[in-house]
Amino acid sequence: MNHTSEVFVPLNIAVLTVSDTRTLETDSSGQYLADQLKQGGHVLVDRQIMPDNLYQVRAQVAQWIADNKVQVVLITGGTGFTDRDSTPEAVICLLDREIQGFGELFRHVSYADIGTSTIQSRAFAGLANRTLVCCMPGSSNACRTAWEGVLQPQLDARQGPCNLVAHLTQAPACASRG
Repeated sequence: MNHTSEVFVPLNIAVLTVSDTRTLETDSSGQYLADQLKQGGHVLVDRQIMPDNLYQVRAQVAQWIADNKVQVVLITGGTGFTDRDSTPEAVICLLDREIQGFGELFRHVSYADIGTSTIQSRAFAGLANRTLVCCMPGSSNACRTAWEGVLQPQLDARQGPCNLVAHLTQAPACASRG
């Protein structure tokens, strides 16, 4: 079954930066993602910055997953190994289905830049309520790697032989997502 389209399909995307230190003025990673998705023709529906707090992150992501207007959630930060890094623990339990290939491909693409340090990335993605949730490290370089190497092509309905857009827009509930 072909999961491509001849036309670009703009998606409604929310961006969350998980950080104890960043503000809107200093959040280069979240700003990069917001700029790239808008330049790519998508719609930024919300952008938030919140501290590395498992329950606050979980609550925000759950709210976006439940919102029929949000089709994609991009999360930057909180995916490392420090005691404060809890994004995977906050989000994985919300997913209906994990997309193992996202983390695998992200680490593969990252290897060219950072070598074996890529094993310390807990980047992952999944689907919940027909919403794509992608979690990546907090550095601007990591967000660039994720956007250019994985997300940009997979969020383009014209990408073949398949892309993630078909999973976000084709469903009985898709009429309410607009």
